[in-house]
Amino acid sequence: IEVALSQDGSTLLVGSRGGLRQVCVAAPPPPPSFAPIVVPPSTFSADMAKTWGDASLPQGMVTFLVGDDEERIEHVSKCNLCARSPVFRTMFGIGMKERDAAEVTVSHTDLASFTALVDYLLSDKFDLGEEEGRAQRALDLRELAQMYQVPRLELLCAQALQESVAPATAVPLLEAAHTMGDGRLLAQCRRYVADHAAEVRASGGVEQLRDFGVAKGLLGDALDQVAELKGAMRALRVAES
Repeated sequence: IEVALSQDGSTLLVGSRGGLRQVCVAAPPPPPSFAPIVVPPSTFSADMAKTWGDASLPQGMVTFLVGDDEERIEHVSKCNLCARSPVFRTMFGIGMKERDAAEVTVSHTDLASFTALVDYLLSDKFDLGEEEGRAQRALDLRELAQMYQVPRLELLCAQALQESVAPATAVPLLEAAHTMGDGRLLAQCRRYVADHAAEVRASGGVEQLRDFGVAKGLLGDALDQVAELKGAMRALRVAES
């Protein structure tokens, strides 16, 4: 007996001395589809134009003391930050203590991530650095983009995260998507793990699991695949009888 499975998994072709028989089986569910992430054009020029003629904008520079070690990002224009982020506009607004402060402490992030945020705000440059660690940098920068209400940067990070799904990153990104409530990235990572289980396991993805809820979801996906396989085997036995 010779057996062949159609590309979409919906049909078994069973060949024997008695001829060729076609058996329909339950097709696997199609991969989830989402509209592509569309990043709007840059507003950098228009934002910088707002710094002209607005007396409410602060003057002078600020030095940020970042992270537990209070690493320094020095001489950053308050005016330009305000033009690019409504959160900075509020922080350095009239009546706020930071308006005239020479130094501001930022304790919720690390130097590399906050530098990337400032670089984007002041130059429109989006750079996640080397390929290794790119996914984590995109996650960290996306969190800052949300915190400082920079929607275009958030979308750029979301695009980079989708492009970063690979055997070594699928599980950490899956857990991050679960934590953030990012349904798009969650579905993409779940599908990737299901379709590339051997590669993910070989890369150490199983050992990276920390979230019990995510582990339960992956187990459910595996059980669904087992059920599909059992259905195909039952159809094969019927064809042989």
